[in-house]
Amino acid sequence: MVVDVHQGTSPVILGLPHTGTEVPEDIWARLNDNGRILADTDWHIHKLYDGLLDNVTTVRATFHRYCIDANRDPAGVSLYPGQNTTTLIPETDFDGLAIWKDGEQPAEADIADRISRFHKPYHEALAAEIERVKVIHGIAILYDCHSIRSHIPFLFEGTLPDFNIGTDNGKTCSPVIEAAVFGVAKQAEGYTSILNGRFKGGWTTRHYGQPETGVHAIQMELAQSTHLATEAVPFAYDEAKAAGLRSHLKNILQQLEAAAANLKSK
Repeated sequence: MVVDVHQGTSPVILGLPHTGTEVPEDIWARLNDNGRILADTDWHIHKLYDGLLDNVTTVRATFHRYCIDANRDPAGVSLYPGQNTTTLIPETDFDGLAIWKDGEQPAEADIADRISRFHKPYHEALAAEIERVKVIHGIAILYDCHSIRSHIPFLFEGTLPDFNIGTDNGKTCSPVIEAAVFGVAKQAEGYTSILNGRFKGGWTTRHYGQPETGVHAIQMELAQSTHLATEAVPFAYDEAKAAGLRSHLKNILQQLEAAAANLKSK
């Protein structure tokens, strides 16, 4: 299965497009040694969020983003025109280094194949859960879970804040939801945060976030320094760091549930 779904009854849905590390053999054989490190994984994010909110629905891609990026427009449109970013099927890693063997870079036929094998099933599952939850509550909140190294000069200057919240400048969710998430992040002692900074929400957030229809979407990009022992091989999970972070993430998800109830009552 390329997507793992756990159904809950909460109005909140966790999207997990980049935690998967499975790479089918036909694709693995084409990756070079650098690509096989799978460095650009959102390491341990499904573990970080596990158990934080009762009855939450989760939709997790089990395939790696080097197969295809489930958070990119299948039409190949750039999320950040004029800025360095990775493509629908990444041609390089986040440092701009090649991940494919010479002559094995993905071609046009690969894009169509991988949309069918990976991208489409993930989004069919996600769309189905959004619709199911909306039927229950009259509202659905998609919280898209991400992480990234805190220092990546190829993608951004300086050090990334700990909490990077994206709503495409307020377009993808109610201001109540945006304020609920950013409010917790701003008050989290010892952590830094930003709203619609370098990461304004990927294709998933922008595609599904249609507040006028009752579907709200918000992206959380966490700096991996908040929960990893080191942001390099072996990308180990740091239980102590994670414990501190999880308390704030739990608060965020609880605030989202409360926001859903408030919006529904209006």
